[in-house]
Amino acid sequence: MFKLTNLKLGQKFTILLLVVFLGGILASGVALSTILNRTAQDQITTKALMLMETMNSVREYTSTQVKPELIDRLDTEFLPEVIPAYSAREVFETFRDSDDYREFFYKEATLNPSNLRDKADDFEKVIVEEFRKQESLKADSSKEKRGIRPTAAGDLFYIARPIKIQKQSCLECHSTRDVAPKSQIERYGDAGLGWKLNEVVGAQIISVPASTTLKLARQSLVLILGIVVAVFAIAIFMVNLWLKRYVVKPINRMAMIAEAVSTGDTEAEFGQFSKDEVGKLAQAFNRMRMSLKMAMQRLERYRMGRRSSGPGAGSHSSPSQNSH
Repeated sequence: MFKLTNLKLGQKFTILLLVVFLGGILASGVALSTILNRTAQDQITTKALMLMETMNSVREYTSTQVKPELIDRLDTEFLPEVIPAYSAREVFETFRDSDDYREFFYKEATLNPSNLRDKADDFEKVIVEEFRKQESLKADSSKEKRGIRPTAAGDLFYIARPIKIQKQSCLECHSTRDVAPKSQIERYGDAGLGWKLNEVVGAQIISVPASTTLKLARQSLVLILGIVVAVFAIAIFMVNLWLKRYVVKPINRMAMIAEAVSTGDTEAEFGQFSKDEVGKLAQAFNRMRMSLKMAMQRLERYRMGRRSSGPGAGSHSSPSQNSH
């Protein structure tokens, strides 16, 4: 059966350090994984929000610069370029040609859109309804929502912001049949009508595969844990080296000298090379050696004295002297 008492001092310290090392790696791995996942999500959220602001700028430009120039042609010809949502979607597709944004997806999920491409699905309807509820409660609906959406192709990490009708110009195409351009009515019918000012009609949603965030977090986790493992490995090596040189080696030397002293070699000295606990131990052994040497010398003198004062010792009187 394995027993720690059967191991050498260096081996015991190595096992202790390994236990601490493995426990530290496990605890730090769990904590780092959580933190890095959040950090990765924050990084992607920052990118997504920048993209949303860019898309809002495109929408604003389309609404204020492009649409006024082409509004007169809408009675006879429908031009999708005057629709802010269409422009934003097309510009975003250009972004996706870049490797940095290839996995990002953009949608203006709307409850009652003109183009069915923008129609909110069941999951997106829940998000829009939550924004509408916040608006009705006068809550802060300007902040984004984010989370994980399960799909058949895999989980998606999404960021969503409400689409609120804040300009009267938006109602020129989405209020009633009488106001909407004829070309729009011919193409889409009553779809996309009935919007009202200050109403939340949809949500801007940018999504990215959840595996992307996990990949970013995993790369950071491997890098950090690799550094931690390297630091711990160096620490274990240095501690063992220090232990062997300043503790184990002096103790082994003292054990050899103590063995020699125990067999009668009282001239052997326990060298004191430091002032720490090991040095104090060597100093105590030296005092014990001196005390043992002095005790053995006294014992030897005592024995010599006993032999000199024993029977037959000293001078005896002659018989002739005793007869007088």
